[in-house]
Amino acid sequence: MKEQKEFFATGSLDWTDAGGGIAEKVLSADSDGTLTRLARWAPGTTSGADVIRHEYVEEVYLLEGELTDLTLEQTFRPGDYACRPPGMPHGPYVTETGCTMLEIRYSAR
Repeated sequence: MKEQKEFFATGSLDWTDAGGGIAEKVLSADSDGTLTRLARWAPGTTSGADVIRHEYVEEVYLLEGELTDLTLEQTFRPGDYACRPPGMPHGPYVTETGCTMLEIRYSAR
């Protein structure tokens, strides 16, 4: 179960390197893989060349910048949202200008 947290200033959290041009602020997490984070992609960051699939539910809300899905040939902007059940193919992605998103991951069970 996630740790209880009341409202707090997320500005007090440091951005940490999540690898591949992505920085993160983990807002809450659990040992079962449940995660809520802010993810900031640097300009020019790509998710790689392959379509992405994972074993958890993922919700993503784009806060700033733009993110292009290379398979769909579509660019997403602030206010765009995705909800992906386990195994759903998506991406790969690239951002020319950089972007920041709220990402929530949790088990489908």
